[in-house]
Amino acid sequence: MKEVKAHLKQMWHWLWSTTTIDEKVEEKLAEVKKETKRRVRRVKEELTDVKDSVKEVIDQVGDVAAAAKGSKRKGRKPAAKKSVSKKQPTNNK
Repeated sequence: MKEVKAHLKQMWHWLWSTTTIDEKVEEKLAEVKKETKRRVRRVKEELTDVKDSVKEVIDQVGDVAAAAKGSKRKGRKPAAKKSVSKKQPTNNK
């Protein structure tokens, strides 16, 4: 009985070693792993962008609150507006 069991076990291992299913699964697993790493990297990049944007929004909210209180604007002053001189049309006939 032990010999039959050992022979069946040996045939079972031989059968599984000849199939290509394992190779296909390994190939698909490698593709999925690569795609997952790419997506994780992109999500990290986007989270960094969101973090920077949130910091800017928080800074701007403070400015809005200060403006609502009536305080003067801090920072660079707006450029003086230049008056545009209108040229009188010439009538060339």
